[in-house]
Amino acid sequence: MAVGLGLAALPATAVAQDAPAATGGGEPVWRHATALAGTPKYGPDAKHFDYVNPDAPKGGTVRLGGASQTFDTLNPILPRGVPADGLGLLYETLTTSSLDELDISASYGLLSEALSYPDDLSSVTFRLRPEARWHDGQPVTPEDVIWSFEQLKALNPTQRFYYQHVVKAEKTGERDVTFTFDETGNRELPHIVGQLLVLPKHWWEGKDANGNQRSIENGTLEPPLGSGPYRIARVDAGRSITYERVPDYWGASLMANVGTNNFDRISYEYYRDLTVEFEAFKADKIDYWTENEAKRWNTGYDIPAVREGRILKEDVALEQVSGVMVGFVPNIRRPLFTDRRVRQALNHVFDFEELNKSLFYGQYERIDSFFYGIPLASSGLPEGQELEILDKVRDQVPAEVFTVPYDNPVGGTPENVRTNLRRAVELFREAGYRLEGNQMIGPDGQPVTFELLLNGSTIERVALPYAQALKRIGVTMTIRPVDSNQFVSRVRSRDFDMIYTGWGQSLSPGNEQMDYWGSAAADSESSRNYAGIKDPAVDALIREVVFARDRATLEAATRALDRVLLGNQFVIPSYTILTDRIAYWNRFGHPDPLPRFDVGFPSVWWFDTEKAAKTGGGG
Repeated sequence: MAVGLGLAALPATAVAQDAPAATGGGEPVWRHATALAGTPKYGPDAKHFDYVNPDAPKGGTVRLGGASQTFDTLNPILPRGVPADGLGLLYETLTTSSLDELDISASYGLLSEALSYPDDLSSVTFRLRPEARWHDGQPVTPEDVIWSFEQLKALNPTQRFYYQHVVKAEKTGERDVTFTFDETGNRELPHIVGQLLVLPKHWWEGKDANGNQRSIENGTLEPPLGSGPYRIARVDAGRSITYERVPDYWGASLMANVGTNNFDRISYEYYRDLTVEFEAFKADKIDYWTENEAKRWNTGYDIPAVREGRILKEDVALEQVSGVMVGFVPNIRRPLFTDRRVRQALNHVFDFEELNKSLFYGQYERIDSFFYGIPLASSGLPEGQELEILDKVRDQVPAEVFTVPYDNPVGGTPENVRTNLRRAVELFREAGYRLEGNQMIGPDGQPVTFELLLNGSTIERVALPYAQALKRIGVTMTIRPVDSNQFVSRVRSRDFDMIYTGWGQSLSPGNEQMDYWGSAAADSESSRNYAGIKDPAVDALIREVVFARDRATLEAATRALDRVLLGNQFVIPSYTILTDRIAYWNRFGHPDPLPRFDVGFPSVWWFDTEKAAKTGGGG
């Protein structure tokens, strides 16, 4: 969400540090960068980002685990199938971001050298760099950009929704592409268009080595052509993929790339089970591990490699610019979950405090906001501008939004648990259910049962106590862990009762909120409106966020949206940790200090041959 695009402008023919804003007529003002709040930190004469080592050595290999259990396509835009990790190493966007000003969401030219937009924000024009090249030597052209945009919208419903207000892309100069919007004043649109992934039209419309016609509409395991710092060196379908650095990469000396892309090779190895993958890390088959399990973090690293310093284990506290909501998401398209009181009852049954003691070593915090961890989270009762915004939808939201601060039920003791379970039963009864013996019976006369669909087995040990607690009030929740392919397929087709998932949030929320919570996204199989929310008040508040005229209004509107989402009990919040737990084999160097907001691995790290010689093994 843009809240006063920061200007770092360059006139049509020359770079200027302090150019005026664009006017309604005359020559356009070309900007080397924009920011959604404030002014970009780096001017047009900057040589590199402050957090990188511009003299970082190039070389070595880093081996990573795959984010999913397998992959089946190298097509980066199709909504079906599981794409391989690392495809972003091949492709580039029109603009890119730094890792030390995520709080203002600054964007700098990558494939584009500059952008321009009118005062009313009815369009944006990007000017491509003349030196931008695909790996086959052909230039990146406006036709590539336009084709990529059109294919993305045609083939990917999520991206079509994300770019719904971008109605046209056309060539307006030798290296210029103009995107036209169907509304004015949406300050985020120039920013999100800069995130467009640009693909080579001539390659995808050409033929492969066997003479077969390629198609962007199909999945493929043929290594595709890119323009980025890496190309694919080796593919073992579903098991591993290795990228190699392009020695004559056209963009190596760009300000945004200096000190980055330091490894000669980056490989991803896929494992069917996280436990097996962790054993591979300990056996020096993987170099870097991000920990997501409290028990393993406390008990799983008592091995010689850690004691001897060959594996380093760190809690990294970064400045928070990312909010989060994670939890159990009921599919309110199902009759069982349409009543807010039923969803509220399910929250009363979840005993986070006991889990935190028995499973999590006290490491986690309970989430109580859809923007948890950042200043946009609501708290207390609404007042001031937030209250004024909420008054616009007062008759469409739960009355408690105005009178009762949102708090999750607190468990952890037998007394608290009994109180919470009694309240859960009361809420079910208020919604028309009844408890007969040891079964909760619905208005249809049937016992209350539903399935929790999980992506793998990691959350199963959290879900089991929850299922046992639900059983105490007569509700049966079955737990079904499935592999990533099946999970993605069922979520996309909305074939689930409840899932465990989450959403990330930035300090500048905007158009993506429509995809998360908007009514228009509820019936789109590729949207992230997993719950199926169709609520006119939520829609109205999203527009308040998107069209906020300044930072204060954005914050007030976001807190109002947060408060209404919480009041409707659309998610049973779970827990999170606000530090990054990482472990890695001690054969790498990295900037000190690390970027403000991100560990930056592997983009700004490098292979250290001296450390590697002492550690042994590896790349």
